[in-house]
Formats: sequence, structure tokens, C-alpha cells
Amino acid sequence: MARAFIFVLDSFGIGGAADAEKYGDAGADTFGHIAAACAAGEVDREGLRNGPLTVPNMAALGLGLAAKTATGLAFPAAAAAPGAFHGAAQEVSSGKDTPSGHWEIAALPVRFDWGYFPDTVPAFPASLTEAMIREGKVPGILANRHASGTGVIEDFGEEHIRTGKPICYTSVDSVLQIAAHEEHFGLERLYEFCKIVRGLVDPLNIGRVIARPFVGETAATFRRTPNRRDFSVPPPEPTLLDRLTARGSRVIAVGKIGDIFAHRGISEVRKAPGNMAMFDKALTAIDDAGDGDLVFANFVDFDTEFGHRRDVAGYAAALEAFDKRIPEALAKLQDGDLFILTADHGNDPTWRGTDHTRERIPVIGIARGRKGGDIGLRATFADIGETVAEHLGLAPGRHGTSFLAELGDHA
Repeated sequence: MARAFIFVLDSFGIGGAADAEKYGDAGADTFGHIAAACAAGEVDREGLRNGPLTVPNMAALGLGLAAKTATGLAFPAAAAAPGAFHGAAQEVSSGKDTPSGHWEIAALPVRFDWGYFPDTVPAFPASLTEAMIREGKVPGILANRHASGTGVIEDFGEEHIRTGKPICYTSVDSVLQIAAHEEHFGLERLYEFCKIVRGLVDPLNIGRVIARPFVGETAATFRRTPNRRDFSVPPPEPTLLDRLTARGSRVIAVGKIGDIFAHRGISEVRKAPGNMAMFDKALTAIDDAGDGDLVFANFVDFDTEFGHRRDVAGYAAALEAFDKRIPEALAKLQDGDLFILTADHGNDPTWRGTDHTRERIPVIGIARGRKGGDIGLRATFADIGETVAEHLGLAPGRHGTSFLAELGDHA
């Protein structure tokens, strides 16, 4: 049986990107800086975590060696698990955003430039704002600037409830985010408004329109709900997912994977609130996967809850909690299965600002029945997709190179 599982730790970069300076991120290193801060005792938090970062299962898959490949810096290495492989990958896509990273993992690098909104107030062109109000039938919009998702709700949430004006904001990513109250504004109304805005920003080549629902009645009680939905531009050519579903295989998307690919090449979507609930969904998907199937899972909390909020202790605790569950996934693997842990970009919580960071990503995992070993520095994330393609019996695609042969014959 040949099955494949890609688990994306959203934003868990490992530094060293060759073009980081171009993005203002020279020196950014999500894993390295979290580990260093923990080792120095700078991120201890009573009731949450303390001491050095402890991720023994990812270490056994070669996380420390992958980080050394990415940055040249030595990290403690653990005894390798049978069939484990390790390496790092450099992104070739333009930008450091979620769609670019995931599409490239799925063997489709983004060679064009996304559209972005300037860091000005207002951030959106007047013509777009007018069209949003007119076509969306709202009394106006609030914010209209670069902002963090939690801060902008605290700043404008009460006015939103009073006026019915949705909160519209952006960031350095190619995105237009819209926050609205699930009850006062309405969840389905928010989704419909986002669909309208999606059409309006298509000419601007904006990657995503994101619905950000929240509840609560005051700035002190507002909280975002798990009902986020991304309205993404579809990939411009077939991805690994399209190639698999076209030949009759199933692609089970866990988390926001379906939204990232505009639900193209997706057989089934499974969602849950929080990394641990998402891990439960991923384990069930492993059970349900058949010969030739792919389970593609995204664990978004690392990015949204800790990276963007610059919460080093929270990020470290989330990594440790995730690591403890890895044996559950490995126990479900069968002979011939391929299991990959990776990331889509960085979000160094020690870095300036609140945005993603341009970094290399880990490519670690297990190939049941193969020797494993060092796969080195991959020139593109697309090598992950092409490795999965070869493993599942697809013809080679146009982008990327499989590393399957480098894992050796059956052990």
C-alpha cells in the first residue's frame, strides 16, 4: 500500500532563507530563536511551560539536522528513527504567504507577483471601498488599514456592533480580511460579503479574502471564533492535488487546506477548532485513507495564535504539545506509507512587526520500508510535492524533483 501524509506546521520556519534580506527578514529563524529563548529561560510561563524547548519526536525525525542544513547552526541531534529522513527547502515563490507556500509544497511554485495594499490609511483604493459598500450593501467599512487581527477587533468591534459596518483590514500579505460579529452582523452574511469582495479584488491580484467572525459584546470580551473562511484565488495550473483526484485518488484536506486551494483537487474537508482537535481529525483521516490517497493537513494555531501575536512561550508550548502526539500518527503508518512534517513559511515570534518571515522550511519524516537519511537542501518546496507524486505513482510534473530515490531501497 502507498499512502502519503503531509502535515504542515503553519509558520514553523527554520531560518536561513537565501533571499531573506529582500524581504527584510535577514536573520529571522522561527525555530532557532524559540529554542534559544527557551534555553536561556526567557520564555518560562507558570502553568504553560518552562525550561529548554523539548520536542524529542521531531528531533528523532531529524529536526535539529534540518535546521543545521538551513542555517549552518548546530542543534542537538537525537538518534534517528528507522526510515527517518531530514532536510530543508528554499522557497522560490514570490512572497512569504500561505497560498504561495502551500501551492509550492503541492508542486506549483508561484512565479507571478501578488497584489498588495500599501501601509497607509486608508489602505484600500477609494474605488474599491466604494464598490465594497455599494455591492455589499453595507453602510460603510471600518479600519481600512494594516492591522493585527485581534487588535483591530478590540479597536473597532464596538463601533461595528453599533453601526453594522464590517471591519476591513490588510497586512504585508496579499490579503483583505473582514471581521464581523457572528450574531449582530451574521455569519452567513459575512461569508456572502466576502464572496462579493473576492470578485472585486480579482483585478488587483489579491491572493485571499478572509472572513474573520468574532463574538462578545465589548472590547474586553471579544474573541474570534473557529468559523474563519478563506476565499482564495484558484491555482493557475494543476497542483499535486488536481493530479491525484484526476486519476481517482482521494485528497483529504484537514484544516484550511481546502480554502487555500479554492477547494480544487480536494475530495473531502475536515475541520476542527485548535491544533489538538485538528490532530484528532488528521488521525482519523489516516485511518480512512486508502491506497494512492493523500492526507494534507494544516495546523494553523502556530501562525495565528502565537507567531502573529509574537507569543514565544505560547509557540513553544504549542510545539511541545504537537510533538507529544506525533507517535500517535506514526503508529498508524503502514508499510509503504510516506509521512512528512513541514511548514509553509516562517513567523518568527521574536522578530519585529507581526507578519510572516521569509525562511527555509523543515522537510522531515518517515518513509516506511526505506532507509531514510539526509536529503540535503532542496532548491524548492515543490520537491515535496514531486516526492509524494512519485510515491503515489504519478508521472513527474513540471516543477520540482523527487527525493524518493535518495531515501534508499527498502530496508
